[in-house]
Amino acid sequence: MSKKKCPVLTTGDGAPIGMQQALTAGPRGPLLMQDVQLLEQMQKFNRERIPERVVHAKGSGAYGTFTVTNDVSKYTSAKLFEKVGKKTELFLRFSTVAGERGAADAERDVRGFAVKFYTEEGNWDMVGNNTPVFFVRDPYKFQNFIHTQKRDPKTNLRDMDMQWDFWSLCPESLHQVTILFSDRGIPAGYRFVHGFGSHTYSLINDKGERVWCKFHFKSKQGIKNYMDEEAAELIGYDRETHQRDLFDAIEKGDFPQWRVCIQVMTQEQAEKFRWNPFDLTKVWPHGEFPLIDVGTMELNRNPENYFAEVEQAAFKPSAFVPGIGPSPDKMLQARLMSYADTHLHRLGVNHQQIPVNKPRCPVMNYSRDGHLADAANYGSAPNYWPNSREGAPEPDEKFKDPAWELGQTIVDRFDSTEDHDDYTQPGNLFRLFDDGQRDRLATRIAGVLGQAREEVQMRQLCHFFRADEEYGRRVAEKLGVDVSAFMQQPAGAGA
Repeated sequence: MSKKKCPVLTTGDGAPIGMQQALTAGPRGPLLMQDVQLLEQMQKFNRERIPERVVHAKGSGAYGTFTVTNDVSKYTSAKLFEKVGKKTELFLRFSTVAGERGAADAERDVRGFAVKFYTEEGNWDMVGNNTPVFFVRDPYKFQNFIHTQKRDPKTNLRDMDMQWDFWSLCPESLHQVTILFSDRGIPAGYRFVHGFGSHTYSLINDKGERVWCKFHFKSKQGIKNYMDEEAAELIGYDRETHQRDLFDAIEKGDFPQWRVCIQVMTQEQAEKFRWNPFDLTKVWPHGEFPLIDVGTMELNRNPENYFAEVEQAAFKPSAFVPGIGPSPDKMLQARLMSYADTHLHRLGVNHQQIPVNKPRCPVMNYSRDGHLADAANYGSAPNYWPNSREGAPEPDEKFKDPAWELGQTIVDRFDSTEDHDDYTQPGNLFRLFDDGQRDRLATRIAGVLGQAREEVQMRQLCHFFRADEEYGRRVAEKLGVDVSAFMQQPAGAGA
């Protein structure tokens, strides 16, 4: 059957678009600001909802402290890590991802895990999830993916065909899909999830040496999850289970804690690594890059006003401090702009003056005015730079990041689906599950994939078979699909 001719995709100004991949310096990035198509897409996406967050709308938060337990100064000069025993105040917001503000806490969904550290050299925001990977690696796909998790524009209903149509056309999503539909897909509460920075970041020490890093927050309460039947029963009489559990635990002095760790990779190791180390759909194996203990995070104080402190909390990956920086991860590069831009739209240009977002150190710059400006940071000081006024702030070269060596680079829109192994890691994850876990995974997937069109089901089944033959066979049997047609294709094909 010949494919029906489709209209040409265009920008908001009507200019035709040739490719929908991010414009990068080399296939591993970083992004270029001249990619106006991507900027337009992200900026419009950030303004689709008022005033609810587009994603992570339903959330809970608490204050706490981070305490250093292990010296990692050889990797980073960041002040919050400078000596064992040092404590730093923080605010953490948990969330569900896809649902609106009225969604139930105990739904099958990824959980947001965003931490704001109030350091003496500014706020550092670690904006992550309870999973170490994500559904896509190219930022062009992000807003489109989120649309599939929301509501159909005609029916205003969640639509399984939308979701699986997208996933089946994006094999890089298989790793996260396998996690989402596993037994860890419905946490029993926010205290019982691990947190992950997910992205690769850079750590820079006082000698200007850079290593690549992944952040991990391991729950000391252990991992607890609901089975589907338990969650369905809970939702029937309490839609705020996670909020209630977190608030009540802190209120009675049962303070939840997380073990904070890092993984470290050198540039030399990154160049030789068998996968792109900046690919958000992949993990770094712990056997090769073991967890290094950094400290302990504890939540020990509830907010006094939910709206002022949780709803108005603004987290953005671009909030770095000296000693911690970005990497060429394309998704991270896009989020550096996207999240900050969202807060400018949702909370206003002076959202950093809201107490929960306000740095605990002096803020000195030449940004001025705007909606709800209180001028506390600058008063009558000059509003331009360079200047020769006495006492005016000026840059200090000791805080300059070391240069990146990108070598011979080609600026192009690289196809994020080519030359990637999207099957080995989800296959390995499936093989870690016992028989009961595999059966429940297949049952859950078939329950929602079965609501998609037959062609979408067939396309997605191919991905399961490529990850692991048994994975594909189990889902196919749950769907009532004859698997004999798939047996001609060897397991792992396309990997």
